[in-house]
Amino acid sequence: MSDSDSNSNSNSDTETRKIRNICILAHVDHGKTTLADHLIAASGGGVIHPKLAGRLRFMDYLDEEQRRAITMKSSSIALRYKHHSINLIDSPGHMDFCSEVSTAARLSDGALILVDAVEGVHIQTHAVLRQCWIEKLSPCLVLNKIDRLICELRLSPLEAYTRLLRIVHEVNGIVSGYKSEKYLSDVDSVLAGSLGEAVGGGGGGDESFEFVEDDEEDTFQPQKGNVAFVCALDGWGFGIHEFAEFYASKLGASAAALEKALWGPRYFNPKTKMITGKKGVGGGSKARPMFVQFVLEPLWQVYQVALDGEGDKGVLEKVIKSFNLSVPARELQNKDPKVVLQSVMSRWLPLSEAILSMVVKCMPDPIVAQSFRVSRLLPKREILNNGVDSNVVAEAELVRKSVEACDTRPEAPCVAFVSKMFAVPMKMLPQRGLHGEFINNLAESGEGDSDECFLAFARIFSGVLYSGQRVFVLSALYDPLKGESMQKHVQEAELQSLYLMMGQGLNLVASAKAGNVVAIRGLGQHILKSATLSSTRNCWPFSSMVFQVAPTLRVAIEPSDPADMGALLKGLKLLNRADPFVEVSVSARGENVLAAAGEVHLERCKKDLTDRFAKVKLEFSPPLVSFRETIEGEVSYMLENLKSLTGGLDYIEKTTPNGRCVVRVQVMKLPPTLTKVLDDSSDLLGDIIGVKSGQTNKGLDTQRSSILEDENPIEALKKRIMDAVEKDILLMTETDKDRSEKCRAKWLKLLKKIWALGPRQIGPNILFTPDFKRKGVDSFVLIRGSSHVSQRLGFVDDSIDGDKAAETSSEVTQALSMEAEHLESSVVTGFQLATAAGPLCDEPMWGLAFVVEAYISPFMGQANESETSHQQQAEQYGIFTGQVITAVKDACRAIVLQKKSRLVEAMYFCELNTPPEYLGPMYAVLGRRRARVSKEIMQEGSPLFTVHAYVPVSESIGFADELRRWTSGAASVLLVLSHWEELPQDPFFVPKTEEEIEEFGDGSSVPPNTARKLIDSVRRRKGLPVEEKVVQHATKQRTLARKV
Repeated sequence: MSDSDSNSNSNSDTETRKIRNICILAHVDHGKTTLADHLIAASGGGVIHPKLAGRLRFMDYLDEEQRRAITMKSSSIALRYKHHSINLIDSPGHMDFCSEVSTAARLSDGALILVDAVEGVHIQTHAVLRQCWIEKLSPCLVLNKIDRLICELRLSPLEAYTRLLRIVHEVNGIVSGYKSEKYLSDVDSVLAGSLGEAVGGGGGGDESFEFVEDDEEDTFQPQKGNVAFVCALDGWGFGIHEFAEFYASKLGASAAALEKALWGPRYFNPKTKMITGKKGVGGGSKARPMFVQFVLEPLWQVYQVALDGEGDKGVLEKVIKSFNLSVPARELQNKDPKVVLQSVMSRWLPLSEAILSMVVKCMPDPIVAQSFRVSRLLPKREILNNGVDSNVVAEAELVRKSVEACDTRPEAPCVAFVSKMFAVPMKMLPQRGLHGEFINNLAESGEGDSDECFLAFARIFSGVLYSGQRVFVLSALYDPLKGESMQKHVQEAELQSLYLMMGQGLNLVASAKAGNVVAIRGLGQHILKSATLSSTRNCWPFSSMVFQVAPTLRVAIEPSDPADMGALLKGLKLLNRADPFVEVSVSARGENVLAAAGEVHLERCKKDLTDRFAKVKLEFSPPLVSFRETIEGEVSYMLENLKSLTGGLDYIEKTTPNGRCVVRVQVMKLPPTLTKVLDDSSDLLGDIIGVKSGQTNKGLDTQRSSILEDENPIEALKKRIMDAVEKDILLMTETDKDRSEKCRAKWLKLLKKIWALGPRQIGPNILFTPDFKRKGVDSFVLIRGSSHVSQRLGFVDDSIDGDKAAETSSEVTQALSMEAEHLESSVVTGFQLATAAGPLCDEPMWGLAFVVEAYISPFMGQANESETSHQQQAEQYGIFTGQVITAVKDACRAIVLQKKSRLVEAMYFCELNTPPEYLGPMYAVLGRRRARVSKEIMQEGSPLFTVHAYVPVSESIGFADELRRWTSGAASVLLVLSHWEELPQDPFFVPKTEEEIEEFGDGSSVPPNTARKLIDSVRRRKGLPVEEKVVQHATKQRTLARKV
């Protein structure tokens, strides 16, 4: 019995070792779907005819994808190649759909990185390489569109080699940067660990040097076999290996030696028949590297002969004869030279053979891959408290080990990860079962009367999944150690059906083992975006996926017929589940708001909502662009700002209607680097401070424990805040050491007094506790507040505030001090409300520090006792707390207006590629959009200019369409959200100086500036009052002739 068990285990292990899960990643239009077509034509079981490969775009099965000629979603297909099973996932290259790249990368073990040989490395290439690095995928490089170097750019073989060499170096440089980043953080953690050991003992850091030795050599090396040179459109491609084997017999050298020599500065000396460096070969500057001589020159000859109508056809015949190619005579006699060339090249150097052999050789199987990916997928958790159930911990550790080993035994714990939900029409589901019986799909459906069925796009990491199995669905926030309190994060579900994905088609399967990618039916009601499936409750959820951008483009939606509101809400719910990146919310005004990553993504969401999910006529508002509000302030005046904040007289004072509370507020602008750190760390701050920010952060998109694997997140954030302050101080006072020391001391004091952050308790605005030593009015008691945020961040010990509270309680009456304590939350609420809606246009505030001094007094002498008791009774139900909230909110908003308020707008980083003749029109479009050009470079060896610019998000609507219109479609553009930038213009500008009055007049005729126009447009949209003249120059309207 045991022998048969071990045999079955070894057989299943052998099967698993023949699986490869790969995704294709690249910049938009670099040839991913075309490459996938050729791989499917060769190994997809006759799904595509080879002649249609490259033109059919089989994986782009949506109408919108075919119309726009870009991929918009990741989709999988199963291929067979020499007894190997390859699950291929095609992914989009457009930045709007980068969330689909994240879902594809999570389910894969390896990635084919495509780079256009003409356009080179682009912004999305950087993004996909980073995604590979984060998800610990094994990448292979594919240099596509080699034919364009011959036909379009007319490069010589040596020039083409130089270009290819540069691209490989550039890609290696990017990956090397990520390795260096990891290496430096490892060294930091090891140093911190050794210090910790010296102080109080602790664990060593052996695991920290994982992969450090790999940094010595480049990731992508053609001689290692992980770089391919292809032309996906014509269906040919090769690695160094193919040519090394061919020339081994001719040159009398081993194939292994030739593989090493066919890339880099290696030359062949024909006299000595030796491979040497450049010095060992004669001929001076005429010497060509072996890659040029033996690989590129034959290719160039074939292309020149085939495309030149009068060329020597003997070269083609020689190639056909040398390699025993079976090319039909009909194809060779075709009048179109491209057809002749394609038929010869695709048989001489078949693309699918080059790519799939590289995949099998260079990419790991699931067993090997999961052993080193497990630290990213299921990072080890530190168990701090001893009161946890040891059985739960042991089982959770067993599950982790099963994932690490990719255990395929039926009795192993079953674990799978769902990276996204996708909708397919009911009619696309298989109508026949495994034994040919008819399936009633509608009866099985849990989606009600919808025509769409939701399937889960999943990868099995351990055990066996089978239809009818009951599994636990765990959300990202689930913690098996907390037991009953985690009920809302775990559900039990039954898997209705399992499908093997074949692009748009689905093949029904009874079960699937670990290492496979499948579509699962029956989870539509249980999963919104992504989740972990487990056969046991005692399993940690997989770490959340990291998305490169956030959904920033928002529109409000309403049905044309109000009676269709129910259909709209149902449609939004379905769309939210079907798209991994869309966000659906209800605004403060009650509008249904849809947030997307960009214009193309938004258009697709609109189309899906109207045609598939809601199926009613809808009205969409113009895009709702977010702004922020701040005050004017220079970093160079930091010391003066700090002094005014801690001891100045520049404040706003407000009193509550009952006269019992006086609120004084002071404000200062925070340094820009500190503001950025607070904004970027909002998720982590929510974790540390203990804020339930699920609504704003989409269920805590990235659990920081997964990114900062071994690092203490509180210490890391504290260090980042200190570094940001230090950086701003150095920028301000490069020469004056005395000023910088004073600034540093003041900042250290302030960081110990952080009372709250806002808005939503995790924003980039700070509320500091007031200074205890400053004297208030007699008989008034100061609401002190507590620096609990500073305590959570480790800037201050817990014991400090208690002493001060005890010290004051003896000086004032017990009742007032207790009331002051109760009102602390009211001050914080007033601060939160003020920072959530600023005075300019009710947009959140940005980078401001407030000090709120609120003094409360006892009840004033009243005329009779009944009135006093009535007031006390009223205050018992919270009227006074509301007055304090309102006073704090109004005072914060008033001082922002007083301190020269400014508007802050979001900026896109914009990469444009255009031919030189269209530079003029392109700059005209950029000028109209208030863009700021940062760099303009001509791509070496290509006729294109690359321009980098920053464009305001408010000006980006329709930017791509206008650019294409003005450049006749020759320019391409990619937008990525970059940063927030303050508009320098004063929205309330009035001419005051003589020069200003001379230029603008007395102020009555000053046109509104950009800042004022933006503020007015937002106020108008929100229904706030706007100062505008409805009729201007009314007397001039009587200029028509009177006809009495």
